[in-house]
Amino acid sequence: MNFRFFIIGVLLCLTSQILFAQVPIGSGEQWGEDLDSLRNAEELKEDSIIYNASYIRYTTLERMKLGTYTVQIDTGLRGFQYYNPQNNPYNPSINNGSYGLATRDLLFSPSKTIGFQTGFHSLERYLLHPDSIRYYRARSPFSELGFVTGDQVFRATVAQNITPNWSIGGEINFALAKGIYQNQRYNDSKSAVFSWYESDNNRYNLLTNLVFNTLVATENGSVLNDTLFDVKGRQPSEAEIVRLVGQREERPRQTWKDYSFFLRQSFFIGRIDSINPGTQEVQILPTQRVSHTLRLSSKKFKFYKNEDDANGAFPFTQDPAILTKDSTRLKSISNEFGYSFYLRGKSTSFIKNEVKLDLRLQNEISWFNAKDDKFSFQNTTLKAGIGYRFSDRVNIVGDLNQIVAGRNFGDYLYEANANFLLSNTVGRIILGGYIQNKSPEYLFEHVNYQYHKWPENPDEAFNFDKTKINNLSFTYENTKLGFTGKAEYFLMNNYHYYKEVDNPDFTDILMRKIEPTQITANINMLKISVGEKLTFGRFHFDNYAVYQKSDYMSVLQTPELYTWHSFYYNNILVKVVNFNIGFDVRFNTPFVAPSYAINVGQFYNDNADIEFSTYPVVDVWLTATLKRTNFFLRYDYANQGLLSNGYYTVRRYPMADANLRFGLTWKFYD
Repeated sequence: MNFRFFIIGVLLCLTSQILFAQVPIGSGEQWGEDLDSLRNAEELKEDSIIYNASYIRYTTLERMKLGTYTVQIDTGLRGFQYYNPQNNPYNPSINNGSYGLATRDLLFSPSKTIGFQTGFHSLERYLLHPDSIRYYRARSPFSELGFVTGDQVFRATVAQNITPNWSIGGEINFALAKGIYQNQRYNDSKSAVFSWYESDNNRYNLLTNLVFNTLVATENGSVLNDTLFDVKGRQPSEAEIVRLVGQREERPRQTWKDYSFFLRQSFFIGRIDSINPGTQEVQILPTQRVSHTLRLSSKKFKFYKNEDDANGAFPFTQDPAILTKDSTRLKSISNEFGYSFYLRGKSTSFIKNEVKLDLRLQNEISWFNAKDDKFSFQNTTLKAGIGYRFSDRVNIVGDLNQIVAGRNFGDYLYEANANFLLSNTVGRIILGGYIQNKSPEYLFEHVNYQYHKWPENPDEAFNFDKTKINNLSFTYENTKLGFTGKAEYFLMNNYHYYKEVDNPDFTDILMRKIEPTQITANINMLKISVGEKLTFGRFHFDNYAVYQKSDYMSVLQTPELYTWHSFYYNNILVKVVNFNIGFDVRFNTPFVAPSYAINVGQFYNDNADIEFSTYPVVDVWLTATLKRTNFFLRYDYANQGLLSNGYYTVRRYPMADANLRFGLTWKFYD
């Protein structure tokens, strides 16, 4: 399978090169002359660890909301080895023990969304989102190919400018992770095609993309042995008995299908300003803009099982069907119309005394379909943004999002930030805060699945109050010292979560049966994050630590302290290979670990309230660059057997054993 993915990837890149080479660059003479000069410079220069990729640039939706500008592709090594979305050092997770399986944030991080939400989140980290697509401005055909062994992750990106102001591209992502224990197989297929058009006079822009996600995560119901790491010389992990044993097409699994179409048009009215004109770093700034955004989406969440529950993976039910097919679907059409106004001085060497006003109106029509529950609804949301920027030292912005009509009427999110640059030496201060009023997610109100049903009468629904969150934050940054510090305070009311039903006598028929609930009392949370990057010659020491304290830590199920440290050495080998070699250490204090409800895909608070012992986890790694090729070699959990034989982050689901991973990417742009 590894070899097949490799061959497919190589053929894809070679094919894209041949096809793009046959596409005419366009009618612009300057475009062709620039391309020839860049190619000559690339061919004539001596070997170096720094390569000229300045003529391959990209933009994103967020950047285009501010104006029109691009940034250069990244050819560096920093963070290259953190390919697994579960193992982001600055956003760690708890999970079911293997790449692609159900995952939840380790640290407290409430979602800043309003409106209708289905309530499925366990596989969200693996989705390809339409808002994260990169739109390239590539003067020559650009392609990138990468793969990672072990977890069998493959990805490829191709992009090309058909004319100087029209680019197209696409990307594909595949993964086939077998896991460590039985029935931990995960596979996905994620792809996107995208296009960016800009008119000759720089007034009209069109961004569009199609995104297709299919995620399949096998469920093994956890390992049957609850004292797995207490036995010396235990059998190999792949030989351990799991609760669900179906194989191949009959394996129990979650399947997510998330398809979307995105189109955004914007037109600049009146005067157009620019920064760095005549260069590739040019920024086009409107004084007035009208925009329209269209989104079509289709989401389907499905659980499949076709075997007896002989080992107690599910809660007790009066009708223990062998075949289970639970599914939920949501289809939506969203239209958003916007008008933006900017008032600034005529001098644009840098932005000074700029006032902006942004008004948008969004209407979303949705169709929901679950077992015995079908309905359609609308939400109309008013969005507004205001801002004031005094040079590059002071920037104040505010955003308002209010649902003014529809199913989720009354939801809102108000947010404000003030950014003050004291000086390049002293640093920067950022003050922030938001107020959120959010409707309960659908799964909190009504579920009629095979093993989970609430309320008891399927014709009713729980009527929970909206969750209210108030947040204040203070951030200090000093890039010269490599320091970042942030203090956040959260005040929450009507917090929603899942818990095991009360069962003081631990009766078997109530085990693993869950229900939604809310805490009407106020929950206070203090979160302090500190980051520091130190350099001693060629040695680097990156650090990140988070301290959290709440009066409801056992309900939020998050550790009080999390730390991550990365120590590595950087050098250049034989004048052409830039490499880093080092190790990471991460640690968190014990916390009440959640359990996992399989067919609804939810983490919940059980009645056992178990705190697992925690130990430092060490990962050793090497990253290197040779011309346009980057690669990494990493050995995860290198200290297994030294401080611990294994560990848990979710009850009954052991984390992966020590394992070796190798990753490689190539970039082609000539």
